[in-house]
Amino acid sequence: MAVKPSRLYYERQRFPLRRVGLAPLTPPCVMLGMVIWQVGLGHSFGYNISNGSLIGWTVFLWMVYLLLVTTRLVTEVRGGELSIRLSGLWRRARRVRLTEIDSVEKVTFDPVRDFGGYGFRGDRQGKAYVAYGGEGLRVRLVNGARFVVGSQRSSELADVLRAARPAGVSR
Repeated sequence: MAVKPSRLYYERQRFPLRRVGLAPLTPPCVMLGMVIWQVGLGHSFGYNISNGSLIGWTVFLWMVYLLLVTTRLVTEVRGGELSIRLSGLWRRARRVRLTEIDSVEKVTFDPVRDFGGYGFRGDRQGKAYVAYGGEGLRVRLVNGARFVVGSQRSSELADVLRAARPAGVSR
């Protein structure tokens, strides 16, 4: 039986529901209103939408909404690598070996202005993994690539990344 390496750092961040919570809530609420109107009260919309189809789409939209609002950005340092993933949305993670990291620096930013919003973003400056707030780390890799990891505990993450690098690797 394989032993899992110990976790050196773990952070789980929520997305700001005050900003993004209402927009995705609109379609499921509208569909729920349509279900109540047509199925519950017996009024037809005149579009020949079957009750089953209307209920099915409503359930689907509520499931998508719940998936979006329960998604979290998970940052973890374990087993010689930095892992960044969106928990709840998909299992695939961005993994970077600590030996590939050239430097880390604490940065402040505006997620909307600098990266176009929250989530996994990319632009000419590199990639960004941001869930909440405006602080994090800029990570530069040995190959020249760079990315930003949003973190509410960026100083602690930087210290862990610097301390966890294997001996003999330049910083």
